[in-house]
Amino acid sequence: MAQRGIREFDAKRMLTAGVSRYAGSTATCEARLALVSPQSDLDAFPDAFPWLTETNLAVKPDQLFGKRGKNNLLLLDANWQDTKKWIEERRDQKETIIQNGNAITGILTHFLVEPFTPHTEEYYLAITTEREGDVIHFSPKGGVDIEELWDTVQEFRVPILADVDDLHLEDELPIANLTDKNLISAFMKNLHKFFVDYHFTYLELNPFTLKDHQVVPLDCVARVDDAAVFQCMDKWGSLYFPTAFGTSRSVEEEHIKAIDAETGASLKFNILNPAGRIWLMVAGGGASVIYADTVVDLGYTEELANYGEYSGNPSTEETYEYTRTILQLMTRQKDQHGRNKYLIIGGGIANFTDVAATFTGIIKAIEKYGDALKRVNTKIFVRRGGPNYKTGLDLMKRLGERIGIPMEVYGPEMHMTRVVKLALEGE
Repeated sequence: MAQRGIREFDAKRMLTAGVSRYAGSTATCEARLALVSPQSDLDAFPDAFPWLTETNLAVKPDQLFGKRGKNNLLLLDANWQDTKKWIEERRDQKETIIQNGNAITGILTHFLVEPFTPHTEEYYLAITTEREGDVIHFSPKGGVDIEELWDTVQEFRVPILADVDDLHLEDELPIANLTDKNLISAFMKNLHKFFVDYHFTYLELNPFTLKDHQVVPLDCVARVDDAAVFQCMDKWGSLYFPTAFGTSRSVEEEHIKAIDAETGASLKFNILNPAGRIWLMVAGGGASVIYADTVVDLGYTEELANYGEYSGNPSTEETYEYTRTILQLMTRQKDQHGRNKYLIIGGGIANFTDVAATFTGIIKAIEKYGDALKRVNTKIFVRRGGPNYKTGLDLMKRLGERIGIPMEVYGPEMHMTRVVKLALEGE
């Protein structure tokens, strides 16, 4: 399971539709939302969202960072023209924010626009996941200073397989108004059902308020379990996992991410140093960590070019495209000092990934970039085990002989990380 942050727009979009599944006509939340991206034509927004010109608005960046008010990145109670101007002045502009005491600089790209909700009461509500179950957190004093008021937060535990309806929240909430107490307690139960059914791992409404007997989430932070992407495809709708503010993906990283999103296998790729000499193609998430750690332990941190993994029995074509992308980057430039580059194709002993099939894709990519690999003085080291590994290793040996690239090939008799030392000890 990987917990992935999602935009506030997506969290509120799912909340509006999802909570109603369990609430019927009571204890629901309703939201009118518009997401502005770099490609958005703001002049066309009033036609697509008529409510933009019918009510005053609230607008803020929607890029996985909080404390937007304290960073002067929040506009409240504004008409559409002022909202549009505010966005245009900031969209695609560099901004430095303070987050958890650290200064982070990035480009503002996405903004959430919604109706401004005048209110006097602010509540805090969050659901977190622990090993033994979920925890619902509630405070009648929500807002930006909730950390300083944490002694007001109540915790309600929902053990695994327990029914949240068995909790008597309405008896324990510190709210004087009986109507509000019943509404909030019902919403908390509905929200937990939504949380479980939609495979959230963290959900925070801080603050939320009440208006016309409905819950209005004013600010929302959420993470979901990305392992549930196929199970929840219909519920989540079109859900994109953005990068954290201050980080950006290259074209190649976005390409691998797009392939990964379309397959049941796992294809991950991050560039660390495009001028690095040590490139890893490792099968398996655990193995990818071990190989990268070994490179670092041997003193080659600055030479490590990438981090990632392929696993889950990707097809030959998927493996080819993954390898091709890495080789395209690897062969883009020679080492400035004329030293060798290293491609380490490693992994543990696969459970069900067909080594021969994946190696067929790898071989096809290496053949395509054979001349380019020679130009940058590449040496290739292979270590792999698993189903059909002997056939795969034999194919790799013949490839090295055929295209004339130095290549050493090992099976599971070689310690998994020994091949990294073999590759680099000549340095």
